Amino acid sequence: MTNNSDIVTDFIHCWGRKDIDGIMAHFSEDAIYINIPMEPANEGVTAIRAFIEGFIGMASDIEFIVHHQIDNGQGIIMNERTDRFFINDAWLELQVMGIFELANGKITHWRDYFDMAKLNGG
Repeated sequence: MTNNSDIVTDFIHCWGRKDIDGIMAHFSEDAIYINIPMEPANEGVTAIRAFIEGFIGMASDIEFIVHHQIDNGQGIIMNERTDRFFINDAWLELQVMGIFELANGKITHWRDYFDMAKLNGG
């Protein structure tokens, strides 16, 4: 039986393969995804997919490096990551704190916290 931490780890690996279908297979139909410094939240798989397709489309390579990951045993997974995107011949690196809520083997809520200045060239 796969546990929630394994599900999130597999989800992270899908990003490295730029596997949009694999990424989306991890979400519940009514999932909510938000990058906290960005508004609004992406609600439902259609909105989430559109956002992720745009983000993945900008990068020729993606690497999520998980430094720490914890599972509270009640459906909450938290990880500290460095998310790397190769865009315009350079790596953009974001230090990220991610919180995933899972139910029935699917991600129902995903929140990422990071410094927006990095996306704005700072």
